[in-house]
Amino acid sequence: MNNTANHIRSFVRREGRITESQRHAIEHYWDQFGIEFSHAEIELDKIFHRSAPKILDIGTGMGDTTIMLATNHPENDYLAVEVHRPGIGSLLRQIVANGLTNVRISNHDVIELLQYQIPVNSLDMVYIFFPDPWPKKRHHKRRLISQPLLNLLKPCLKSHARVFIATDWQDYAEHILEVFAENKELINLSGHGQFAPRPHWRPLTKFETRGHKLEHQIWDFIFTCRK
Repeated sequence: MNNTANHIRSFVRREGRITESQRHAIEHYWDQFGIEFSHAEIELDKIFHRSAPKILDIGTGMGDTTIMLATNHPENDYLAVEVHRPGIGSLLRQIVANGLTNVRISNHDVIELLQYQIPVNSLDMVYIFFPDPWPKKRHHKRRLISQPLLNLLKPCLKSHARVFIATDWQDYAEHILEVFAENKELINLSGHGQFAPRPHWRPLTKFETRGHKLEHQIWDFIFTCRK
């Protein structure tokens, strides 16, 4: 695969304020639900103790959306990716509080996770809800949705897998359409250059709520993988 050792990260690690309950959750539950980064592939069925649809949920924030989806769809397994410790602690706390067994967490850069740990043809769905828009033009190179991401993601997708994305930044929405249009294996299910209706099952996120308050439009996308 491509060498991504020097790639520009789409995030900046900020500790922020971490609560005692979040710190407690990391200290006591990470070993049970966390996935340490390595250069070895993850045996997804093994870590979830079953064979079930596998969903990669990228950038889960405080984890509320992931918890709601995992609770409403116990038939699916969710690999959540979040790098900020308060979010990781919040998600771990909610996993335990809700008695969930279908969520695991990676705290590593998703680019390297895809490069080394996610097996080929293993993902049924990918969720990227409200990624950091990096609105200043000089920061656009940090945007997660990019050719390097898609080049690593495509091999990991099963044939006809779905990729769901949402953003409330218009220029990022236009950028997403352009990036995906360059990939013949990733098909826009709404038609070339078109946006998708909001999926009825997608929970209202904190960032979506903030977007509404700022009177931003919300743009949804659904792509499928053709192999």
